[in-house]
Amino acid sequence: MALASIAYTAAAGAMALALSTTYLAWRTRSKLAKARDLLKGDLFVKETMLSELDAATSAFDEAFLAVEGDAVRLVWGDDTLKACAEALGVRTANDSERAPQVVEALSKTSPDAAKGLKALIAEGKTCRFEVFADNIPGLIAAKPAGLTLVIDGKASGATAWIRLAIAGAKQSLSSGPFAQMAEHLPAPCWICARDGRMVWANEAWLKAAEVQNLEQALRDGATLDRSADALVSDATESRARREGFRWLTVSGQRRAFQVIAEPLNEAYTCAYAVDVTEAEDSREALKRHAKAHDETLDSLEDAVAIFGPERQLTFHNRAFEKLWELEPAWLAERPTHAEWLDRLRQKRRLPETSDYAGFKGRESEFFGLTHTADDEMWSLPDGRSLRVVRQPHPLGGLLILFSDKTGELKLKAQFNALIQVQKSTLDQLNEAVSVYGSDGRLRLRNQAFDKFWHLRSDDIAAVMDFAHIAELCLPLVHDRGFWAELKARVTDTDPLARAPQQGEIKLSDSRLAQWRTQPLPDGATLVVFSDITATRSLEKAIEARDEALNESVRLKREFVANVSYELRTPLTTIVGYADLLHAQNIGQDTKQKAYLDSIQAAAQELARSIDDVLDMAQIDAGEMSVSTGDVRLLDIVAEAAARQADAFKSKSVHFDYSGVREAGLVHVDGRRLGQCLDHLLGHAVRNATAAGSVNLNASKDGDNLLLEVAYTGRGIPYHVQAHIFDRYIGRERGGPGLGLALVKALVELHGGWITLESEPNEGASFKIRLPKQNLVGRETPVAAKSVPAAVNDGPKSGNTVADVA
Repeated sequence: MALASIAYTAAAGAMALALSTTYLAWRTRSKLAKARDLLKGDLFVKETMLSELDAATSAFDEAFLAVEGDAVRLVWGDDTLKACAEALGVRTANDSERAPQVVEALSKTSPDAAKGLKALIAEGKTCRFEVFADNIPGLIAAKPAGLTLVIDGKASGATAWIRLAIAGAKQSLSSGPFAQMAEHLPAPCWICARDGRMVWANEAWLKAAEVQNLEQALRDGATLDRSADALVSDATESRARREGFRWLTVSGQRRAFQVIAEPLNEAYTCAYAVDVTEAEDSREALKRHAKAHDETLDSLEDAVAIFGPERQLTFHNRAFEKLWELEPAWLAERPTHAEWLDRLRQKRRLPETSDYAGFKGRESEFFGLTHTADDEMWSLPDGRSLRVVRQPHPLGGLLILFSDKTGELKLKAQFNALIQVQKSTLDQLNEAVSVYGSDGRLRLRNQAFDKFWHLRSDDIAAVMDFAHIAELCLPLVHDRGFWAELKARVTDTDPLARAPQQGEIKLSDSRLAQWRTQPLPDGATLVVFSDITATRSLEKAIEARDEALNESVRLKREFVANVSYELRTPLTTIVGYADLLHAQNIGQDTKQKAYLDSIQAAAQELARSIDDVLDMAQIDAGEMSVSTGDVRLLDIVAEAAARQADAFKSKSVHFDYSGVREAGLVHVDGRRLGQCLDHLLGHAVRNATAAGSVNLNASKDGDNLLLEVAYTGRGIPYHVQAHIFDRYIGRERGGPGLGLALVKALVELHGGWITLESEPNEGASFKIRLPKQNLVGRETPVAAKSVPAAVNDGPKSGNTVADVA
């Protein structure tokens, strides 16, 4: 029992142990299965993440390098590292040496890259830079390809991590979106490396540099402009934007470019040239226009000053200096508006004011103008009057223009005074005067105008159109066509239409009016209406009187002719019988002989008087003409002396004509000149004193012949001298009768004139001047002619006489 119990107990214990072991194994296996499943899931997640990281890294072309001391190893991105090595010109078959050589090549790309990698490895400082790898010089040659590499460096503990990222696909700078866009730009654009070497340029640059393609430009080291290259180098060194202006010759034309250099990163600098030729031409044109504008303003007589936005004087012309008498050196310092006003006040050039501060403040307010201010007049202490114009300047500030109106105001005052004088003068005229401008408006009229047309002053406005004036005048002149024609003469610009015209018109109040139009120099027209009713009546009376006078003249001529005929018939009988009786009684009866001589002398005097009357009548009728010719003056004088010989002898008067040259020729009517000398010598004999003298001289005054008949005797009273040449002055009034009047008429027929010089009791001198006597003084051989013995004073043969020339 005990053994069985023990055995049972042992078997139960073993069974319990087995069950416990089995349960424990099951639980352990369940836990291990769960752990295995968890590990599988975590492994799947890790593998997925790793796969995604690998895919992402491969997608972004990145490589990670770990640098620990001098050892450089690739952590990730074998393909990316190979691409970077190829772009940097690194060729090696050993993968373990590729990473260190790539780091070394990166440090050689630029000083900044070398400095950044050194600071990362040695000091653990973060760095970031970009490198364009494309046949880097000094390295193993590679095919023409390039990559833009982005290098990021960070330190973690003792390990320095370097991330190499390819910014774009493996390509040159001439491809890619930016390069494709730059190719279409019209402006030359290029990229230079850190060392100043150009690594890329667009088509516009190639065209401007006159190269075929980029490979040729890179191979030949072509450049657009040395000054532009210097600007790019300056921008690269200073890591700052630089701008410059250059004139370049492009396609045979000189063009202006604005060159701009902009650093892209630590390795490259982009430069582009913007064609600003048109802008530069516009700028130059603007400068020329501004210069021409300044020169134009400088030539103006008006003073011009321009104050800028800062209220400083930016421009002034010479008239400004002259007007204000300011020093050019002071103006060149660009004084402010306030300083200029203060300077003028010191010189007493501003209008007098008790509140200068207020005046100055008001002047400063004009700088806020948005439009031209109203004109203002300044009255200066020196008596000048200035018109001041202020307007905002287009470039800011204020433009002030000063016009000296002193002379204009003076002229205006004088003009107004002249107008008043003219109006007052016109008011004194009896004619109706009105003046109309070229626009047909009334400008001026006199008082006679209102009176002539029966108008009141209130009926006519200061400025009224001609049509309105015509309406007011219609009651006296109903013809509208007349007024329309007169208006056309006033307003028409045609010179022929505005020519002076005149005419007559009948008024409704039975007056007869004469109208006249006269164009004035200023384009206005003067219209005058005159009442000629009385004038026409007077003209008719004068015409009737003229007809009566002409009839009386005709009757007088007929009377003179008849009387002369009637007188000549008995006179001829008297002279004939007197000559017969004188011939029969010669030497018998002295007394009877004296009677007969008196009858003959009276008959001859009457015959001469009748001839004088007939000659005067013929001259009055305009029927007498002279027949001129070349004759000897001495012959005419000698014949006249012979005719007066008895008269000279009877009064014992000495007659001297030695002043007449023997051979002098004159161009006259010999008979009429002898007739003149007869009357003058007869007058001289009658008025000469007994035993007195009569002198006849001839001389030449230029082209004129001067004949002078002078005598000594009682002379001619002053009150008679004014009428000495009048006809029909009776001798009882002291006049000589018809003779001297006939002399004056005959001399005037020769184109000459006669004058008298006389003093009472000292004799008289008659001077005849005959023009166009070129022959006077010319010598011609003539036969000697005897001089009447009765005179006994003529020039003797061989004597030298006075020259008449």
